[in-house]
Amino acid sequence: MPALPPCPHLPPPRADIDWRALHAYRESDRGPEFYFACLEYSHTLWQRGFAARALLCLDRALGAQLSGAEPILREHPLPYASMAWLIAHTPPGVFLGNPRVHFQHYADRMNEPRREQRRWRAWACWALTRVVRPHLPNDPRHAVVEPSLEAIDTALREHGHRGESELWQRTMRDAVSLAAPS
Repeated sequence: MPALPPCPHLPPPRADIDWRALHAYRESDRGPEFYFACLEYSHTLWQRGFAARALLCLDRALGAQLSGAEPILREHPLPYASMAWLIAHTPPGVFLGNPRVHFQHYADRMNEPRREQRRWRAWACWALTRVVRPHLPNDPRHAVVEPSLEAIDTALREHGHRGESELWQRTMRDAVSLAAPS
């Protein structure tokens, strides 16, 4: 696998971090420490050339049990910018899968805990993917109504953290500059 450049939106990972960093939380609190471990391990996976696995790790970060008031979120906000950056910067030949389809399926099949919050975060990442990789097709066999940007914004305001919708909106505006040509 090729080594990929650091993501400016993720914390520098420890040299020794591996799957055990997340495995340690399998039966415990998935709060701020879990969130940071997900960000850190995602960065490691990315730099090692595992783009698709790095995105899955960010999915897990978005599912962490956080109220929105944790100090870690001031330094490392919810990883919408990281998600957009990784999707936009995955070079040809590095497996990414189709993030648009991934988020479409993920949002539609979300379960508890915090189902609505996590579901709308998946749709928010779906929308980011559509901006940075507009050529990626949806899954025509997956019968789901894709939400409007307004519906995503409304749902993030209702189910997300205070200021989360604004964070996502800023990331959407910034993502335009990352967009791959069609």
